[in-house]
Amino acid sequence: MKYVVVSGGVVSGLGKGVTASSIGLILKSCGFRVTAIKIDPYLNIDAGTMSPIEHGEVYVLDDGGEVDLDLGNYERFMDIKLTSENNITTGKVYKHVLEKERRGDYLGKTVQVVPHITDAIQEWIERAARIPVDGQSGPADVCVIELGGTIGDIESMPFIEALGQFSYRVGTDNFCLIHVSLVPVLNVVGEQASFLSLGTFKTKPTQHSVRDLRGLGLSPNILACRSTKPLEDNVKAKLSQFCHVPMENVVTLYDCPNIWHIPLLLKEQKAHEAILRVLNLKGVAKEPALEEWSLMAKMTDKLHVPVRIAVVGKYTELLDSYLSIHKALLHASVARGKKLVIDWISASDLEQGAKKENPNAYKAAWKLLKGADGILVPGGFGNRGVEGKMLAAKYARENRVPYLGICLGMQLAVIEFARTVLGLPDANSTELDPNTKNPCVIFMPEGSKTHMGGTMRLGSRRTYFQSKDSKSAKLYGNRGFVDERHRHRYEVNPDMVPRFESSGLTFTGKDETGQRMEIFELPNHPFYIGAQFHPEYKSRPGKPSPLFLGLIGAASGELDTVLQQSCQETVVPRSLPNGKLERVYWKGAAKKPVSVVYSLCDRVYS
Repeated sequence: MKYVVVSGGVVSGLGKGVTASSIGLILKSCGFRVTAIKIDPYLNIDAGTMSPIEHGEVYVLDDGGEVDLDLGNYERFMDIKLTSENNITTGKVYKHVLEKERRGDYLGKTVQVVPHITDAIQEWIERAARIPVDGQSGPADVCVIELGGTIGDIESMPFIEALGQFSYRVGTDNFCLIHVSLVPVLNVVGEQASFLSLGTFKTKPTQHSVRDLRGLGLSPNILACRSTKPLEDNVKAKLSQFCHVPMENVVTLYDCPNIWHIPLLLKEQKAHEAILRVLNLKGVAKEPALEEWSLMAKMTDKLHVPVRIAVVGKYTELLDSYLSIHKALLHASVARGKKLVIDWISASDLEQGAKKENPNAYKAAWKLLKGADGILVPGGFGNRGVEGKMLAAKYARENRVPYLGICLGMQLAVIEFARTVLGLPDANSTELDPNTKNPCVIFMPEGSKTHMGGTMRLGSRRTYFQSKDSKSAKLYGNRGFVDERHRHRYEVNPDMVPRFESSGLTFTGKDETGQRMEIFELPNHPFYIGAQFHPEYKSRPGKPSPLFLGLIGAASGELDTVLQQSCQETVVPRSLPNGKLERVYWKGAAKKPVSVVYSLCDRVYS
């Protein structure tokens, strides 16, 4: 097993996750099987109980793991399925070690950070790296490890010590350290932080970061420098000299139109060759095949026909709270050849209270909502903003605007329907009003009311379609069932389902018992769908989520075209020798391949 570790210095938020994902993609394109691990130094067992505003979205895996959002980037870029073992936290490691101590596994020894915690970290890395994540048997060839936080953080120290020991144990041919650091540009002078004629200040942050890293026992093999523009050769030379890294191993990650260009940047600067040299893999690696990825990145930049989606949420002040939602909308819009425009609307600004307290925000929010081609209400928890979300669902329903409700967004649409159509003004969820006389949404019997962490209905669950004539079934290729990821404690009250369906709200997807509602639709509406699961977690570049593809198709006036394509395309466009592009679809019950050839200047799906 080969290991590539990505660390970060100077400041947080430099894009280590995207860098690690891009490295994994390049290595995969070189013919290697790749897996990934994210190390989060916080004491939480997992990300499940953390506020999205503080830490970004909670990403959910097939096995029910609630993990850091960077694992979503790994899955999307590398097209793999990770497990909860692939997210290591301080809380998990200490819990593991303390449980062993309580069992007496240490035979009376004094349990210490070194060697017991550091040994547990190394064992966890090796164990997680061996888990197959690409659908094949046996371990991967290369494991990409992202060390969260910034070098110098006190909570990272045990992991840095463990990685130092680990690099020595596995050998230099099996361990490559890539350090992501900041090289700032001072707009005043338009150079990389120049200082007089010496130019020392422009590289000082990175020099100090590497010095700290080396002082902790790790020496970087490659420097990935974040900057607003490409590094000049003299800057690279200075970094090479003072950081003890070959000049050809200093690469620039400068600002790009979209993050899909990052793997291409790394390839252009031959970062993959530097990694392969360190890992002694040059003789067995293929030339990276990124033609399809390159085409997708360039095509995204050329899109100009807009599709405007209003996302009505609770955590809109930090867009990372809805990162997978954003990416799923992007995947679908690119597949439809549209330029995505997202209007982020705070649900509270749509409520009557905002009209009195902040009339400008109220007016602006409603203007955005009414100007949208489609409306999406994502998942969430708690009372804040729920009335605004229901108002958005009501507006979409009554004005025939395409609507997709996810998790809580589904539940609130059901409640709004009960209040307005069924004439039950006090209809509610027991999460929001435990004493409601008309509970449309109820607590699931298997849930825990005393413990919050890891007690929801989590992970991949099967949804069975009740009719092949429904839009959702057609979007999923008329399959009998689909497996999607869940994260919820409350569900639609099955006792009220007959009343809903007799009034026109059809539940087209249910679980294996037929008692848990997974998908609803309004058949007489252009596109009004709610899903209890989170389809955004399984959306991939070139393989968009079917429900998101339906929303974008409906918002663009192209839903019929989307529905006619009875199954998802299997690949992103590929280049042909004549300069044309090709997409392949698998159509009909026999899954016959159908090829569509067009020019880049043509509209996608024309």
